[in-house]
Amino acid sequence: MINQREIMQTIEMIDQQHLDIRTITMGISVRDCAHPDIEVCSRKIYDKITRCAEKLTRTGEDIEREFGIPIVNKRISITPAAIAAESCECRSRVPVAEAMDKAAREVGVNFIGGFSALVHKGFTEGDRKLVESIPEALAATERVCSSVNIATTRAGINMDAVAMMGRTVKEAARLTASSGSMACAKLVVFANAVEDNPFMAGAFHGEGEAECVINVGVSGPGVVSHALQACKGAPFDVVAETIKKTAFRITRMGQLVAQEASARLGVPFGVVDLSLAPTPAIGDSVADILEIMGLESVGAPGTTAALAMLNDAVKKGGVMASSHVGGLSGAFIPVSEDAGMIRAAEKGALTIEKLEAMTCVCSVGLDMIAIPGDTPASTIAAIIADEAAIGVINNKTTAVRVIPVEGGKVGERVEFGGLLGSAPIMPVNRYSSEEFIARGGRIPAPLHSLRN
Repeated sequence: MINQREIMQTIEMIDQQHLDIRTITMGISVRDCAHPDIEVCSRKIYDKITRCAEKLTRTGEDIEREFGIPIVNKRISITPAAIAAESCECRSRVPVAEAMDKAAREVGVNFIGGFSALVHKGFTEGDRKLVESIPEALAATERVCSSVNIATTRAGINMDAVAMMGRTVKEAARLTASSGSMACAKLVVFANAVEDNPFMAGAFHGEGEAECVINVGVSGPGVVSHALQACKGAPFDVVAETIKKTAFRITRMGQLVAQEASARLGVPFGVVDLSLAPTPAIGDSVADILEIMGLESVGAPGTTAALAMLNDAVKKGGVMASSHVGGLSGAFIPVSEDAGMIRAAEKGALTIEKLEAMTCVCSVGLDMIAIPGDTPASTIAAIIADEAAIGVINNKTTAVRVIPVEGGKVGERVEFGGLLGSAPIMPVNRYSSEEFIARGGRIPAPLHSLRN
């Protein structure tokens, strides 16, 4: 049971420290929507989404009003569309994305994930058709998000898929040049993608999931920052314990909302993802947490160590508060969505190379990073390969969401709006990776993948 003291602490965290439920995400299986005619398949996907998620937004709003807990987003994820549309005979998968977008608009969610493919060991014909459709699909829709898994620890890295995703990112940027290459903000390239991630743009409903589930993503960088104000000068043991206790309280709130939404919707509760997800709002920044620990600026020597401790303490505290912790569950470092990261990038304290080092110890990877529009596709592919290597060798989820801003130059800023924020365009190493990427094939799985 949640006692009165916990309730009062939660009220303070909500009122003064930017605590919220970042998303309630309903995962929906659309495997039963398969049909050779893409129009029929798309209609079945639309019908199933609108039927299952009909009450999702209203239920979230009711819980928000009754409990006084802000629920920022209500979202949907579906089975990877490459699987659902595998038998469709036409080349383009854009009609599926348009059906997803229409359904998302109908039920009132801000994003729908799952225009996705899992190609870590190779392509099926359906996978290839979907990946080829990604740029047009994201340009033609408002709420659809896409992800492609190109590597796992057990399979290695599909370098043909890596090269293809470099070209896909470039084409998506070109097709949405008038909106700051916005399509790329809705496209994630994964290694070791998880099946129960509630956060966009990488959410999809995994093959091992139930027919329909509710996953909740919490937030809380502002709460952790506030708690650490009382730890100035204290040793790291005290800092870690403070973060752990704070993460426990944050996750308890997520567990409460998840169980309530599950009961009201009659849908099984999946997981609470206890990731610290920042926003562009002042005081709601992962970078601020690291600077409170004693760094002059995020990006300074010591940043990776501080982030590692933060990530570990968040996991230890969160796992005690919920019987079902999943998703990504750690600290996010998206540049455009974190005021402190933006500040550090603009003054040159934070580089892409330092961000890559930080991804070794935190959730996900190189996230929401704007780069010059003239960056070659092979360089983007090589960035994806580097990040995938970190995930594969360390047996963790990593991802790349970079935005090559058409016409954009280093030092300029691109605005995305809302939670996506704005990003300074960061410099990229100008030496060529073209010959490296052109090799193709598959980088084999590491020796420690042989665990059976």
